[in-house]
Amino acid sequence: MLLWSLLVIFAAVNEQAGKLTLSAPSSVFEGDSIVLTCQGEWNWKIQTMAYYKNNRELTVFKEMSSFRIQSAVLSDSGNYFCSTKGKLMFSDQSSNIVKIRVQELFQHPVLTASDFQPIEGGPVSLTCETRLSPQRLYVQLRFCFFRENQVLGSCWSSSPELQIPAMWSDDTGSYWCKAETVTPRVRKQSLQSQIHVRRIPISNVSLETRAPGGQVTEGQRLILLCSVAGGTGNVTFSWYREATGTSLGKKTQHSLSAELEILAVKESDAGKYYCQADNGHEPIQSEVVNISVRIPVSCPVLTLRAPRPQAVVGDLLTLHCEAQRGSSPIQYWFYHENVTLGNSSAPSGGGASFNISLTAEHSGNYSCEADNGLGAHRSEAVPISISGPDGYRRDLTTATVLGGLFGVLGFIAVALLLYCLFHKISGESYATSEPRGTSRLNPQASTHSSPIPDMEELQPVYANVGSVDVDVVYSQVWSIQQPEDSANIRTFLENKDSQVIYSSVKK
Repeated sequence: MLLWSLLVIFAAVNEQAGKLTLSAPSSVFEGDSIVLTCQGEWNWKIQTMAYYKNNRELTVFKEMSSFRIQSAVLSDSGNYFCSTKGKLMFSDQSSNIVKIRVQELFQHPVLTASDFQPIEGGPVSLTCETRLSPQRLYVQLRFCFFRENQVLGSCWSSSPELQIPAMWSDDTGSYWCKAETVTPRVRKQSLQSQIHVRRIPISNVSLETRAPGGQVTEGQRLILLCSVAGGTGNVTFSWYREATGTSLGKKTQHSLSAELEILAVKESDAGKYYCQADNGHEPIQSEVVNISVRIPVSCPVLTLRAPRPQAVVGDLLTLHCEAQRGSSPIQYWFYHENVTLGNSSAPSGGGASFNISLTAEHSGNYSCEADNGLGAHRSEAVPISISGPDGYRRDLTTATVLGGLFGVLGFIAVALLLYCLFHKISGESYATSEPRGTSRLNPQASTHSSPIPDMEELQPVYANVGSVDVDVVYSQVWSIQQPEDSANIRTFLENKDSQVIYSSVKK
């Protein structure tokens, strides 16, 4: 009878064991919190309580307690149950099995690009593509992009796109992105995608010069511009002088042209130049450019050349002007007392000359000017004095005054001579002088007597034709036969007032 009672009690306990239940949420998404609760109707004091997933013990409690998963992940999906151990014999219990499936909140992102092989220098658009569960479309996502391990742009933007304005060869590498919810935080990243930036080789390299006024002048600034028509990436520009082959300079930059500046050009900088450009492929060379440096003229030197040490009236004077430095052609101008005499051109250097036939007025200062379009320069003044043809210096004003004085003295002397002759000779032949012609200032000019009508041919007594002392005035004396009528000679001499007979007179 006692045994039977015990069996009834055990049966009742086992029946109560079936009343242990496990409760869990019916729908679970990534990031959700999962709470498992184990409950029983039998009011036994339990010794331990355990929770299991796929028959693997998760945790054990010493009292009735719930089990919590703070943020669910896909791997939390499985079969869960709980069990208890009582303090009495045959009081162990197990709950029902609950199947939990954690649903994906949003898909794993995929990185896409507008071009996975862009041309260097071109833009690229990156997109982090994903999709929310239709039951959770209200969830907000944010995105971040990476190249290798470096963040691109401002991380965690609400936009799933990233614009890269220009891609260069250094930007080649692996790209990926991350997407996450704001709350609760669920973060996922894409697989890595390879982007290879293609570089275009350079083409059509050219060299040109830039100088003030379009010409290269000594002392001024000169720019050598090296350009390429096409090519991408960093371009290295180099400048060379053909004669030496040595590099004058080098620049590397993201551009299709670069400049090399020469601050002050020298005459020695003239020659042939070229440049090279390289962006990682084969270097390309430009055509050779010849640079001519124009030299402003230096101060010219004026040289006067005459046929004798002391120039005289009638000599041919050569004025030679020459600048020691200066680019051809050079135009030379010649001046006498700042009055232009003329000009002459020297197409290939060597100076230029100008000839003048000297007169008394040509005494004074001479100068010349040289100009090749880069600035004119005047020489120093060179003085010259002109002598008369007999060897003495002539001054036109002094000569005119002395000539007039000598003419008056000569007339007086002839009158005295005639007076003495007419009183000394009676009925015989008279000696008279030939009437004088008009006096001239130029002593080199010859003076001839006018013939006397109806008289015998004149016979020269003497003639001063050579150079004598400069203090003597020269004359010619002639003798004539006395006509039968002595009154005729007096009448003739009185009527011929324009003529005079010369005699030597001291100054």
